[in-house]
Amino acid sequence: MSGQEVLAIAMVVTTCAVLMAGFPVAFSLAGSALAFALGGWALGMFNPSLLGSLASRYFGVMSNEVLVAVPLFVLMGIILERSRIAEQLLETMGLLFGRLRGGLAIAVVIVGALLAASTGIVGATVVTMGLLSLPTMLKAGYDPRIATGVICASGTLGQIIPPSIVLVLLGDILQGANTQAQIAKGNWAPDPVSVVDLFAGAFIPGMMLVGLYLAWTLGIAWLRPSVAPALPPREENDLARRVVVVLLPPLTLMVAVLGSIIAGVATPTEAAAVGSVGALLLAARRRDGQGANRPVYVGALALLAMLVITAFFDLRMTRDEVPLGDAVAFGTCVVLGLVFLWGLGVAILRVNRNGVLPDVLQATLKVTAMVFVILLGASVFSLVFRGLGGDVLVADVLSTMPGGALGAMIVVMAVMFVLGFFLDFIEIVFVVVPIVGPVLLAMDLDPVWLGVMIAVNLQTSFLTPPFGFALFYLRGVAPPEVSTMQIYRGIVPFVGIQVVALIVIAAIPGMATWLPSVLFD
Repeated sequence: MSGQEVLAIAMVVTTCAVLMAGFPVAFSLAGSALAFALGGWALGMFNPSLLGSLASRYFGVMSNEVLVAVPLFVLMGIILERSRIAEQLLETMGLLFGRLRGGLAIAVVIVGALLAASTGIVGATVVTMGLLSLPTMLKAGYDPRIATGVICASGTLGQIIPPSIVLVLLGDILQGANTQAQIAKGNWAPDPVSVVDLFAGAFIPGMMLVGLYLAWTLGIAWLRPSVAPALPPREENDLARRVVVVLLPPLTLMVAVLGSIIAGVATPTEAAAVGSVGALLLAARRRDGQGANRPVYVGALALLAMLVITAFFDLRMTRDEVPLGDAVAFGTCVVLGLVFLWGLGVAILRVNRNGVLPDVLQATLKVTAMVFVILLGASVFSLVFRGLGGDVLVADVLSTMPGGALGAMIVVMAVMFVLGFFLDFIEIVFVVVPIVGPVLLAMDLDPVWLGVMIAVNLQTSFLTPPFGFALFYLRGVAPPEVSTMQIYRGIVPFVGIQVVALIVIAAIPGMATWLPSVLFD
Protein backbone atom coordinates (compact mmCIF):
# COMPACT_ATOMS: atom_id res chain seq x y z
CA MET A 1 0.00 0.00 0.00
CA SER A 2 1.40 3.38 -1.06
CA GLY A 3 1.87 6.37 1.24
CA GLN A 4 -0.94 8.21 -0.57
CA GLU A 5 -3.39 5.39 0.12
CA VAL A 6 -2.36 5.33 3.78
CA LEU A 7 -3.11 9.06 3.97
CA ALA A 8 -6.50 8.52 2.31
CA ILE A 9 -7.45 5.84 4.86
CA ALA A 10 -6.19 8.00 7.73
CA MET A 11 -8.29 10.91 6.46
CA VAL A 12 -11.46 8.79 6.47
CA VAL A 13 -10.76 7.48 9.99
CA THR A 14 -9.95 10.96 11.30
CA THR A 15 -13.09 12.44 9.76
CA CYS A 16 -15.29 9.74 11.35
CA ALA A 17 -13.67 10.38 14.72
CA VAL A 18 -14.21 14.13 14.44
CA LEU A 19 -17.86 13.61 13.43
CA MET A 20 -18.53 11.29 16.35
CA ALA A 21 -16.93 13.84 18.66
CA GLY A 22 -19.82 16.15 17.81
CA PHE A 23 -18.24 18.75 15.56
CA PRO A 24 -20.42 20.27 12.77
CA VAL A 25 -20.57 17.93 9.81
CA ALA A 26 -19.74 20.34 6.98
CA PHE A 27 -16.73 21.84 8.77
CA SER A 28 -15.52 18.40 9.87
CA LEU A 29 -15.53 17.13 6.28
CA ALA A 30 -13.87 20.19 4.77
CA GLY A 31 -11.48 20.80 7.70
CA SER A 32 -10.17 17.23 7.85
CA ALA A 33 -9.74 17.14 4.09
CA LEU A 34 -7.82 20.44 3.98
CA ALA A 35 -5.58 19.33 6.85
CA PHE A 36 -4.64 16.12 5.03
CA ALA A 37 -4.27 18.02 1.75
CA LEU A 38 -1.70 20.30 3.40
CA GLY A 39 0.04 17.31 4.98
CA GLY A 40 0.08 15.46 1.68
CA TRP A 41 1.44 18.54 -0.11
CA ALA A 42 4.22 18.84 2.47
CA LEU A 43 5.10 15.17 1.94
CA GLY A 44 4.92 15.50 -1.84
CA MET A 45 1.88 13.20 -2.09
CA PHE A 46 -0.83 15.70 -3.04
CA ASN A 47 -1.06 18.17 -5.90
CA PRO A 48 -2.50 21.42 -4.47
CA SER A 49 -3.63 22.59 -7.93
CA LEU A 50 -6.52 20.11 -7.61
CA LEU A 51 -8.13 22.46 -5.11
CA GLY A 52 -8.48 25.00 -7.90
CA SER A 53 -11.40 22.99 -9.29
CA LEU A 54 -13.49 23.70 -6.18
CA ALA A 55 -14.78 26.95 -7.65
CA SER A 56 -16.22 25.19 -10.71
CA ARG A 57 -17.71 22.49 -8.48
CA TYR A 58 -19.45 25.05 -6.31
CA PHE A 59 -20.72 26.91 -9.36
CA GLY A 60 -22.09 23.60 -10.67
CA VAL A 61 -23.97 23.10 -7.41
CA MET A 62 -25.45 26.60 -7.55
CA SER A 63 -26.52 26.24 -11.18
CA ASN A 64 -27.93 22.71 -10.80
CA GLU A 65 -31.66 22.96 -11.49
CA VAL A 66 -32.39 19.53 -9.99
CA LEU A 67 -31.11 20.62 -6.57
CA VAL A 68 -33.56 23.54 -6.57
CA ALA A 69 -36.19 20.89 -5.79
CA VAL A 70 -34.63 20.36 -2.34
CA PRO A 71 -35.70 23.67 -0.72
CA LEU A 72 -39.07 23.50 -2.49
CA PHE A 73 -39.84 20.00 -1.14
CA VAL A 74 -38.63 21.09 2.29
CA LEU A 75 -40.93 24.12 2.13
CA MET A 76 -43.84 21.90 1.09
CA GLY A 77 -43.26 19.49 3.96
CA ILE A 78 -42.89 22.13 6.66
CA ILE A 79 -46.02 23.97 5.52
CA LEU A 80 -48.05 20.76 5.66
CA GLU A 81 -46.62 19.92 9.08
CA ARG A 82 -47.61 23.34 10.46
CA SER A 83 -51.09 23.25 8.89
CA ARG A 84 -52.38 20.48 11.24
CA ILE A 85 -53.03 18.06 8.38
CA ALA A 86 -51.22 15.28 10.26
CA GLU A 87 -53.41 15.89 13.31
CA GLN A 88 -56.60 15.63 11.26
CA LEU A 89 -55.38 12.49 9.48
CA LEU A 90 -54.44 10.75 12.73
CA GLU A 91 -57.75 11.56 14.38
CA THR A 92 -59.77 10.36 11.39
CA MET A 93 -57.75 7.19 10.78
CA GLY A 94 -57.94 6.40 14.50
CA LEU A 95 -61.74 6.58 14.34
CA LEU A 96 -61.77 4.44 11.20
CA PHE A 97 -59.49 1.61 12.41
CA GLY A 98 -59.63 2.00 16.21
CA ARG A 99 -62.11 -0.84 16.76
CA LEU A 100 -59.66 -3.37 15.26
CA ARG A 101 -56.87 -5.02 17.24
CA GLY A 102 -53.85 -2.89 16.56
CA GLY A 103 -56.11 -0.35 14.87
CA LEU A 104 -54.27 2.69 16.21
CA ALA A 105 -50.96 1.26 15.02
CA ILE A 106 -52.49 0.62 11.58
CA ALA A 107 -53.69 4.23 11.51
CA VAL A 108 -50.17 5.46 12.35
CA VAL A 109 -48.63 3.41 9.50
CA ILE A 110 -51.19 4.66 6.97
CA VAL A 111 -50.82 8.28 8.07
CA GLY A 112 -47.03 7.88 7.97
CA ALA A 113 -47.26 6.69 4.36
CA LEU A 114 -49.57 9.57 3.41
CA LEU A 115 -47.32 12.14 5.07
CA ALA A 116 -44.28 10.55 3.39
CA ALA A 117 -45.87 11.02 -0.02
CA SER A 118 -46.92 14.56 0.88
CA THR A 119 -44.02 15.93 2.93
CA GLY A 120 -40.99 13.64 3.20
CA ILE A 121 -39.76 15.44 6.35
CA VAL A 122 -38.87 12.68 8.83
CA GLY A 123 -38.33 14.85 11.89
CA ALA A 124 -41.63 16.69 11.54
CA THR A 125 -43.55 13.47 10.92
CA VAL A 126 -42.10 11.60 13.92
CA VAL A 127 -42.55 14.53 16.29
CA THR A 128 -46.11 15.20 15.15
CA MET A 129 -47.20 11.56 15.41
CA GLY A 130 -45.36 11.19 18.71
CA LEU A 131 -47.18 14.16 20.21
CA LEU A 132 -50.60 13.15 18.92
CA SER A 133 -50.61 9.34 18.82
CA LEU A 134 -48.26 8.11 21.53
CA PRO A 135 -50.30 9.35 24.53
CA THR A 136 -53.49 7.94 22.99
CA MET A 137 -51.87 4.57 22.28
CA LEU A 138 -50.43 4.31 25.80
CA LYS A 139 -53.77 5.27 27.33
CA ALA A 140 -55.46 2.57 25.23
CA GLY A 141 -53.14 -0.06 26.72
CA TYR A 142 -50.53 -0.41 23.97
CA ASP A 143 -47.15 -1.81 24.89
CA PRO A 144 -44.71 1.16 24.77
CA ARG A 145 -42.35 -0.83 22.57
CA ILE A 146 -45.06 -1.46 19.98
CA ALA A 147 -46.26 2.14 20.03
CA THR A 148 -42.83 3.76 19.78
CA GLY A 149 -41.57 1.30 17.17
CA VAL A 150 -44.55 1.89 14.87
CA ILE A 151 -44.28 5.68 15.19
CA CYS A 152 -40.52 5.78 14.51
CA ALA A 153 -40.66 3.38 11.57
CA SER A 154 -43.69 5.01 9.95
CA GLY A 155 -42.08 8.42 10.27
CA THR A 156 -39.06 7.30 8.22
CA LEU A 157 -41.14 6.25 5.20
CA GLY A 158 -40.53 9.72 3.80
CA GLN A 159 -36.99 8.59 2.95
CA ILE A 160 -38.13 6.05 0.35
CA ILE A 161 -41.64 6.99 -0.75
CA PRO A 162 -41.40 9.74 -3.38
CA PRO A 163 -41.17 12.67 -3.43
CA SER A 164 -38.13 12.19 -1.21
CA ILE A 165 -35.21 14.53 -0.62
CA VAL A 166 -32.91 11.49 -0.43
CA LEU A 167 -33.98 10.40 -3.91
CA VAL A 168 -33.43 13.92 -5.28
CA LEU A 169 -29.88 14.00 -3.89
CA LEU A 170 -29.16 10.42 -4.96
CA GLY A 171 -30.48 11.06 -8.45
CA ASP A 172 -28.13 13.98 -8.95
CA ILE A 173 -25.10 12.10 -7.61
CA LEU A 174 -25.84 8.85 -9.47
CA GLN A 175 -26.26 10.78 -12.72
CA GLY A 176 -22.68 12.01 -12.46
CA ALA A 177 -21.38 8.65 -11.21
CA ASN A 178 -23.06 6.77 -14.07
CA THR A 179 -21.66 9.18 -16.64
CA GLN A 180 -18.17 8.83 -15.13
CA ALA A 181 -18.40 5.02 -15.11
CA GLN A 182 -19.68 4.76 -18.68
CA ILE A 183 -17.07 7.16 -20.08
CA ALA A 184 -14.36 5.10 -18.35
CA LYS A 185 -15.72 2.06 -20.26
CA GLY A 186 -15.64 3.94 -23.58
CA ASN A 187 -19.34 4.77 -23.78
CA TRP A 188 -19.46 8.51 -24.52
CA ALA A 189 -23.27 8.62 -24.83
CA PRO A 190 -24.61 6.84 -21.73
CA ASP A 191 -28.29 6.58 -20.97
CA PRO A 192 -29.22 9.30 -18.49
CA VAL A 193 -30.28 8.53 -14.92
CA SER A 194 -32.74 11.07 -13.58
CA VAL A 195 -34.57 11.78 -10.35
CA VAL A 196 -37.76 10.80 -12.18
CA ASP A 197 -36.35 7.29 -12.74
CA LEU A 198 -35.58 6.96 -9.02
CA PHE A 199 -39.03 8.24 -8.05
CA ALA A 200 -40.67 5.61 -10.23
CA GLY A 201 -38.23 2.91 -9.10
CA ALA A 202 -38.78 3.60 -5.40
CA PHE A 203 -42.58 3.57 -5.57
CA ILE A 204 -43.13 -0.23 -5.46
CA PRO A 205 -40.42 -0.87 -2.79
CA GLY A 206 -41.93 1.94 -0.71
CA MET A 207 -45.39 0.39 -0.92
CA MET A 208 -43.85 -2.99 -0.08
CA LEU A 209 -42.39 -1.53 3.12
CA VAL A 210 -45.79 -0.11 4.06
CA GLY A 211 -47.33 -3.55 3.47
CA LEU A 212 -44.67 -5.26 5.59
CA TYR A 213 -45.21 -2.78 8.43
CA LEU A 214 -48.97 -3.37 8.29
CA ALA A 215 -48.53 -7.15 8.14
CA TRP A 216 -46.24 -7.16 11.18
CA THR A 217 -48.58 -4.84 13.09
CA LEU A 218 -51.64 -6.97 12.34
CA GLY A 219 -49.76 -10.17 13.14
CA ILE A 220 -48.49 -9.03 16.53
CA ALA A 221 -51.94 -7.62 17.39
CA TRP A 222 -53.69 -10.92 16.67
CA LEU A 223 -51.03 -13.09 18.29
CA ARG A 224 -50.75 -10.90 21.41
CA PRO A 225 -53.97 -8.88 21.76
CA SER A 226 -52.89 -7.41 25.10
CA VAL A 227 -50.01 -5.40 23.55
CA ALA A 228 -52.19 -3.71 20.88
CA PRO A 229 -55.82 -3.80 22.02
CA ALA A 230 -58.85 -2.50 20.16
CA LEU A 231 -60.52 0.71 21.27
CA PRO A 232 -64.02 0.57 22.77
CA PRO A 233 -66.85 1.38 20.32
CA ARG A 234 -67.39 5.09 19.79
CA GLU A 235 -70.19 6.76 17.93
CA GLU A 236 -69.13 9.26 15.29
CA ASN A 237 -71.59 11.13 13.16
CA ASP A 238 -70.93 11.16 9.42
CA LEU A 239 -67.57 9.37 9.59
CA ALA A 240 -67.57 8.67 5.84
CA ARG A 241 -67.85 12.38 5.03
CA ARG A 242 -65.07 13.19 7.49
CA VAL A 243 -62.78 10.59 5.90
CA VAL A 244 -63.37 12.09 2.43
CA VAL A 245 -62.90 15.69 3.57
CA VAL A 246 -59.70 14.92 5.49
CA LEU A 247 -58.13 12.50 2.99
CA LEU A 248 -59.01 14.18 -0.30
CA PRO A 249 -56.81 17.33 -0.06
CA PRO A 250 -53.48 15.61 0.76
CA LEU A 251 -54.23 12.78 -1.67
CA THR A 252 -54.96 15.31 -4.41
CA LEU A 253 -51.70 17.12 -3.68
CA MET A 254 -49.78 13.83 -3.70
CA VAL A 255 -51.27 12.80 -7.05
CA ALA A 256 -50.63 16.25 -8.53
CA VAL A 257 -46.96 16.22 -7.51
CA LEU A 258 -46.10 12.60 -8.28
CA GLY A 259 -48.43 12.34 -11.25
CA SER A 260 -46.99 15.41 -12.95
CA ILE A 261 -43.45 14.03 -12.52
CA ILE A 262 -44.14 10.49 -13.69
CA ALA A 263 -46.38 11.63 -16.57
CA GLY A 264 -43.62 13.91 -17.81
CA VAL A 265 -45.74 17.04 -17.44
CA ALA A 266 -43.29 18.64 -15.01
CA THR A 267 -39.70 18.15 -13.91
CA PRO A 268 -39.09 17.31 -10.22
CA THR A 269 -38.23 20.97 -9.59
CA GLU A 270 -41.42 22.19 -11.25
CA ALA A 271 -43.48 19.57 -9.41
CA ALA A 272 -41.88 20.66 -6.13
CA ALA A 273 -43.00 24.22 -6.88
CA VAL A 274 -46.52 22.92 -7.53
CA GLY A 275 -46.39 21.04 -4.22
CA SER A 276 -45.22 24.14 -2.34
CA VAL A 277 -48.02 26.38 -3.60
CA GLY A 278 -50.51 23.54 -3.13
CA ALA A 279 -49.40 23.18 0.48
CA LEU A 280 -49.85 26.95 0.95
CA LEU A 281 -53.41 26.66 -0.33
CA LEU A 282 -54.13 23.78 2.06
CA ALA A 283 -52.63 25.68 5.00
CA ALA A 284 -54.83 28.70 4.30
CA ARG A 285 -58.14 26.86 4.75
CA ARG A 286 -60.42 28.07 7.53
CA ARG A 287 -62.95 26.20 9.60
CA ASP A 288 -65.45 29.05 9.78
CA GLY A 289 -67.47 28.17 6.71
CA GLN A 290 -67.11 27.23 3.05
CA GLY A 291 -67.47 30.83 1.84
CA ALA A 292 -64.20 31.85 3.46
CA ASN A 293 -62.38 29.01 1.66
CA ARG A 294 -63.79 29.76 -1.80
CA PRO A 295 -60.66 31.64 -3.07
CA VAL A 296 -58.43 28.81 -1.85
CA TYR A 297 -60.49 26.05 -3.46
CA VAL A 298 -60.91 27.98 -6.72
CA GLY A 299 -57.17 28.63 -6.86
CA ALA A 300 -56.42 24.94 -6.23
CA LEU A 301 -58.84 23.85 -8.97
CA ALA A 302 -57.27 26.34 -11.37
CA LEU A 303 -53.83 24.88 -10.64
CA LEU A 304 -55.05 21.33 -11.23
CA ALA A 305 -56.77 22.39 -14.46
CA MET A 306 -53.52 23.94 -15.75
CA LEU A 307 -51.66 20.71 -15.01
CA VAL A 308 -54.24 18.68 -16.94
CA ILE A 309 -54.19 21.07 -19.92
CA THR A 310 -50.38 21.00 -19.97
CA ALA A 311 -50.48 17.21 -20.23
CA PHE A 312 -52.61 17.24 -23.39
CA PHE A 313 -51.62 20.42 -25.27
CA ASP A 314 -48.36 21.98 -26.47
CA LEU A 315 -48.41 25.51 -25.04
CA ARG A 316 -45.26 26.79 -26.75
CA MET A 317 -46.27 29.91 -28.63
CA THR A 318 -42.90 30.55 -30.32
CA ARG A 319 -43.56 28.02 -33.08
CA ASP A 320 -44.10 29.14 -36.67
CA GLU A 321 -47.53 27.53 -36.76
CA VAL A 322 -49.67 27.09 -33.67
CA PRO A 323 -52.77 24.84 -34.04
CA LEU A 324 -56.07 26.37 -32.98
CA GLY A 325 -56.50 23.85 -30.14
CA ASP A 326 -53.11 24.75 -28.65
CA ALA A 327 -53.86 28.47 -28.94
CA VAL A 328 -57.21 28.05 -27.15
CA ALA A 329 -55.53 25.95 -24.46
CA PHE A 330 -52.88 28.66 -24.01
CA GLY A 331 -55.52 31.34 -23.59
CA THR A 332 -57.40 29.18 -21.12
CA CYS A 333 -54.22 28.70 -19.09
CA VAL A 334 -53.66 32.47 -19.01
CA VAL A 335 -57.12 32.96 -17.49
CA LEU A 336 -56.62 30.04 -15.10
CA GLY A 337 -53.23 31.46 -14.12
CA LEU A 338 -54.81 34.74 -13.10
CA VAL A 339 -57.43 32.89 -11.05
CA PHE A 340 -54.71 30.81 -9.43
CA LEU A 341 -52.66 33.91 -8.56
CA TRP A 342 -55.74 35.39 -6.89
CA GLY A 343 -56.21 32.28 -4.75
CA LEU A 344 -52.49 32.07 -3.96
CA GLY A 345 -52.38 35.73 -2.95
CA VAL A 346 -55.27 35.22 -0.56
CA ALA A 347 -53.56 32.11 0.84
CA ILE A 348 -50.22 33.87 1.40
CA LEU A 349 -51.88 36.82 3.16
CA ARG A 350 -53.93 34.50 5.34
CA VAL A 351 -50.99 32.25 6.31
CA ASN A 352 -48.82 35.29 7.00
CA ARG A 353 -51.57 36.86 9.13
CA ASN A 354 -51.73 33.66 11.19
CA GLY A 355 -48.01 33.93 11.92
CA VAL A 356 -47.25 30.61 10.21
CA LEU A 357 -45.39 31.88 7.13
CA PRO A 358 -42.38 33.51 8.87
CA ASP A 359 -41.73 30.36 10.94
CA VAL A 360 -42.06 28.16 7.86
CA LEU A 361 -39.62 30.24 5.84
CA GLN A 362 -37.06 30.32 8.67
CA ALA A 363 -37.29 26.54 9.16
CA THR A 364 -36.94 25.97 5.40
CA LEU A 365 -33.90 28.22 5.27
CA LYS A 366 -32.22 26.35 8.15
CA VAL A 367 -32.79 22.88 6.65
CA THR A 368 -31.75 23.96 3.16
CA ALA A 369 -28.62 25.70 4.42
CA MET A 370 -27.67 22.58 6.38
CA VAL A 371 -28.04 20.34 3.31
CA PHE A 372 -26.04 22.56 0.97
CA VAL A 373 -23.28 23.43 3.43
CA ILE A 374 -22.75 19.70 3.96
CA LEU A 375 -22.72 19.24 0.16
CA LEU A 376 -20.01 21.91 -0.22
CA GLY A 377 -17.95 20.40 2.60
CA ALA A 378 -18.33 16.92 1.09
CA SER A 379 -17.07 18.29 -2.24
CA VAL A 380 -13.78 19.23 -0.58
CA PHE A 381 -13.56 15.82 1.09
CA SER A 382 -14.18 13.81 -2.09
CA LEU A 383 -11.75 15.97 -4.10
CA VAL A 384 -8.91 15.47 -1.61
CA PHE A 385 -9.76 11.76 -1.26
CA ARG A 386 -9.40 11.31 -5.00
CA GLY A 387 -6.25 13.42 -5.04
CA LEU A 388 -4.71 11.00 -2.53
CA GLY A 389 -5.66 8.01 -4.69
CA GLY A 390 -8.48 6.86 -2.45
CA ASP A 391 -10.83 6.21 -5.38
CA VAL A 392 -8.29 3.83 -6.94
CA LEU A 393 -7.93 2.03 -3.60
CA VAL A 394 -11.71 1.63 -3.30
CA ALA A 395 -11.95 0.37 -6.88
CA ASP A 396 -9.18 -2.18 -6.29
CA VAL A 397 -10.77 -3.44 -3.06
CA LEU A 398 -14.26 -3.80 -4.51
CA SER A 399 -13.07 -5.38 -7.76
CA THR A 400 -11.21 -8.11 -5.84
CA MET A 401 -14.21 -9.05 -3.69
CA PRO A 402 -15.36 -12.67 -4.10
CA GLY A 403 -18.63 -12.85 -5.99
CA GLY A 404 -17.84 -10.03 -8.41
CA ALA A 405 -20.43 -7.26 -8.63
CA LEU A 406 -22.75 -9.01 -6.15
CA GLY A 407 -19.98 -9.37 -3.57
CA ALA A 408 -18.96 -5.73 -3.99
CA MET A 409 -22.60 -4.65 -3.64
CA ILE A 410 -23.03 -6.66 -0.42
CA VAL A 411 -19.88 -5.10 1.07
CA VAL A 412 -21.00 -1.56 0.20
CA MET A 413 -24.49 -2.16 1.62
CA ALA A 414 -22.98 -3.58 4.82
CA VAL A 415 -20.64 -0.59 5.19
CA MET A 416 -23.51 1.86 4.67
CA PHE A 417 -25.65 -0.02 7.17
CA VAL A 418 -22.91 0.22 9.80
CA LEU A 419 -22.21 3.88 9.01
CA GLY A 420 -25.92 4.54 9.56
CA PHE A 421 -25.39 3.78 13.26
CA PHE A 422 -23.15 6.84 13.55
CA LEU A 423 -23.75 9.19 10.59
CA ASP A 424 -26.74 10.98 9.11
CA PHE A 425 -28.02 9.95 5.68
CA ILE A 426 -26.89 13.25 4.14
CA GLU A 427 -23.26 12.64 5.08
CA ILE A 428 -23.40 9.10 3.69
CA VAL A 429 -24.99 10.29 0.44
CA PHE A 430 -22.49 13.11 -0.12
CA VAL A 431 -19.36 11.28 1.03
CA VAL A 432 -19.76 7.55 0.35
CA VAL A 433 -21.93 7.42 -2.78
CA PRO A 434 -19.65 9.59 -4.97
CA ILE A 435 -16.74 7.29 -4.07
CA VAL A 436 -18.35 3.86 -4.50
CA GLY A 437 -20.98 4.80 -7.11
CA PRO A 438 -18.71 4.92 -10.18
CA VAL A 439 -17.01 1.67 -9.14
CA LEU A 440 -20.28 -0.24 -8.72
CA LEU A 441 -21.85 1.20 -11.89
CA ALA A 442 -18.72 0.24 -13.86
CA MET A 443 -19.62 -3.37 -12.92
CA ASP A 444 -22.82 -3.04 -15.00
CA LEU A 445 -25.19 -2.69 -12.05
CA ASP A 446 -28.45 -0.95 -12.90
CA PRO A 447 -28.24 2.64 -11.56
CA VAL A 448 -31.95 2.80 -10.65
CA TRP A 449 -31.76 -0.47 -8.74
CA LEU A 450 -28.58 0.70 -7.01
CA GLY A 451 -30.20 4.00 -6.05
CA VAL A 452 -33.27 2.30 -4.57
CA MET A 453 -31.10 -0.15 -2.63
CA ILE A 454 -29.08 2.73 -1.18
CA ALA A 455 -32.24 4.68 -0.29
CA VAL A 456 -33.80 1.74 1.58
CA ASN A 457 -30.50 1.10 3.36
CA LEU A 458 -30.17 4.75 4.37
CA GLN A 459 -33.68 4.69 5.79
CA THR A 460 -32.38 2.44 8.56
CA SER A 461 -29.93 5.19 9.63
CA PHE A 462 -32.89 6.97 11.26
CA LEU A 463 -33.73 3.89 13.35
CA THR A 464 -30.41 2.40 14.40
CA PRO A 465 -28.98 3.44 17.78
CA PRO A 466 -26.99 5.10 19.19
CA PHE A 467 -27.54 8.07 16.82
CA GLY A 468 -30.82 7.21 15.07
CA PHE A 469 -32.45 10.58 14.60
CA ALA A 470 -36.02 9.25 14.64
CA LEU A 471 -35.29 7.80 18.09
CA PHE A 472 -34.09 11.17 19.36
CA TYR A 473 -37.07 12.98 17.83
CA LEU A 474 -39.48 10.63 19.61
CA ARG A 475 -37.50 10.65 22.86
CA GLY A 476 -37.87 14.42 22.94
CA VAL A 477 -41.69 14.31 22.90
CA ALA A 478 -42.38 10.97 24.62
CA PRO A 479 -43.86 10.92 28.15
CA PRO A 480 -41.39 10.34 31.01
CA GLU A 481 -42.79 6.86 31.70
CA VAL A 482 -41.51 5.69 28.28
CA SER A 483 -37.85 4.81 28.67
CA THR A 484 -35.16 5.19 26.02
CA MET A 485 -34.52 1.44 26.15
CA GLN A 486 -38.17 0.76 25.31
CA ILE A 487 -37.84 2.98 22.25
CA TYR A 488 -34.65 1.17 21.20
CA ARG A 489 -36.27 -2.25 21.66
CA GLY A 490 -39.37 -1.13 19.79
CA ILE A 491 -37.55 -0.39 16.55
CA VAL A 492 -35.69 -3.73 16.38
CA PRO A 493 -38.45 -5.57 14.44
CA PHE A 494 -38.72 -2.70 11.95
CA VAL A 495 -34.98 -2.65 11.31
CA GLY A 496 -35.31 -6.39 10.63
CA ILE A 497 -38.19 -5.68 8.23
CA GLN A 498 -36.04 -3.19 6.34
CA VAL A 499 -33.21 -5.71 6.07
CA VAL A 500 -35.73 -8.22 4.68
CA ALA A 501 -36.90 -5.58 2.20
CA LEU A 502 -33.29 -5.02 1.10
CA ILE A 503 -32.84 -8.76 0.52
CA VAL A 504 -36.08 -8.96 -1.47
CA ILE A 505 -35.15 -6.00 -3.69
CA ALA A 506 -31.66 -7.47 -4.18
CA ALA A 507 -33.13 -10.84 -5.16
CA ILE A 508 -35.84 -9.32 -7.39
CA PRO A 509 -34.31 -6.23 -9.09
CA GLY A 510 -37.48 -5.86 -11.15
CA MET A 511 -39.20 -4.40 -8.10
CA ALA A 512 -37.11 -1.27 -8.68
CA THR A 513 -36.60 -1.39 -12.45
CA TRP A 514 -39.97 -2.60 -13.78
CA LEU A 515 -42.03 0.57 -13.30
CA PRO A 516 -39.42 2.96 -14.79
CA SER A 517 -39.04 0.65 -17.80
CA VAL A 518 -42.80 0.51 -18.35
CA LEU A 519 -43.31 4.26 -17.95
CA PHE A 520 -40.29 5.63 -19.78
CA ASP A 521 -39.01 3.03 -22.26
